Amino acid sequence: MSQRYYSTTPIGGERASLSGPEAHHLAHVMRAKAGDTVTLFDGSGAEFAARVERINRATVELAVLSRAEIDRELRNPLHLGVALPKGDRQKWLIEKIVELGATSLTPLRTERGVAQPSAEAAERLMRAVIEASKQCGRNRLMTILPAAGWAEFLTAPPDGALRLVGHPGGEACDALLRDGQAISASGAIAAIGPEGGFTDAEVDLARQAGWRIVGLGPRILRVETAAVYLAAIVAIVSPP
Repeated sequence: MSQRYYSTTPIGGERASLSGPEAHHLAHVMRAKAGDTVTLFDGSGAEFAARVERINRATVELAVLSRAEIDRELRNPLHLGVALPKGDRQKWLIEKIVELGATSLTPLRTERGVAQPSAEAAERLMRAVIEASKQCGRNRLMTILPAAGWAEFLTAPPDGALRLVGHPGGEACDALLRDGQAISASGAIAAIGPEGGFTDAEVDLARQAGWRIVGLGPRILRVETAAVYLAAIVAIVSPP
């Protein structure tokens, strides 16, 4: 039986209740019975041992047995801005950057973007965040931030954050980080462009705003591959 389930309601007492997709999965897919034990998390950073008490038509009621503060986050935050690819490639991207520990994702509106962010898309992405968090053991959810235009995104990072734009021809990303480019408590912000890449004007705008332009190797990567590549390199130098 799948052991981890996400509670949309903060868990603060001796009882918890699952509803929506999580209740359906536990009750009707996994065919849980009263007395089964599972692990719950609510995005607060804790996880809870719980016992199924009652299965209703649309909800599952549980008794909370214990609470444990288990931190599986990166030492410093990692924020990604990505011009999203189309279709199922978005879900794959979300799964992998959640597993790597990304703190937040901002869908980017760029000149060559092919998938325009929408409210419906944000809802689908958030569901993918939950599923990936269940699988990889994270007790905090990666945040899906509102979509942003390129100029807006460039001016948003907090002071002190390492700011990287993935783009062919930039300085070597892995060498940059190996050579001691510190990631402060403000963390790292990494931007990945659409299929076809950022335009020259967008790259120039990033340079003018103080971002570092970094290459991702000698091959041209798809959007989701580039995002995972850059996230993995930053995660290596910002371990849990």
